[in-house]
Amino acid sequence: MSSLVSDLPVLSGSKSYFVGKNLTIRKATMRDIPALLQLINSYAAEGIMLPRTEFEISENIRDFTVIFDDSLLLGCGALHFYTPTSGEIRSLAVAPVAKRQGVGVLLIEALEKEAVNNDLHAIFAFTYVADFFCRLGFHQVDRGLLPLKVWKDCLTCSKFQCCDEIAVLKALRTDTAPALTLNSSSELVQLPTPKGD
Repeated sequence: MSSLVSDLPVLSGSKSYFVGKNLTIRKATMRDIPALLQLINSYAAEGIMLPRTEFEISENIRDFTVIFDDSLLLGCGALHFYTPTSGEIRSLAVAPVAKRQGVGVLLIEALEKEAVNNDLHAIFAFTYVADFFCRLGFHQVDRGLLPLKVWKDCLTCSKFQCCDEIAVLKALRTDTAPALTLNSSSELVQLPTPKGD
């Protein structure tokens, strides 16, 4: 009997890796959780991403899309709905040896397609690599104008008072601007802005 995907290590190290012919892009399953945790939390240990627990990944497994080459995890990303018209791309991670091979672009394209299929008007992300997102049609925006994300993730983040992530947003429909307008000021939560030197 063949081994489960979760029994296989996430690609790591400094060797070059080339995406092969057996590339699979699919929704994550529960058996992917150990590999997802390893990949995401390796970046969290460097302060690049928020750490995730097994419980958090399990609870949100339906949000995740994964890319495998045969049975090796190359990357992951999640589309988390925040309002009936917007969602966040989060936990976007590419295995170190698969970087600059187009894996991140494939993940964003798959997540964007999922957002369109769910009639979302816009998708957003908080990132340290805004240029990557901007090359894919996202635009930098003021963090405080995004949905009530702060209450779910930001309040527990160790960088809450000195957040240096960049907010990016991509409109998926031409009529998105009115849809993103807040109905009342009570929906707006001001996120902290980075402290200057």
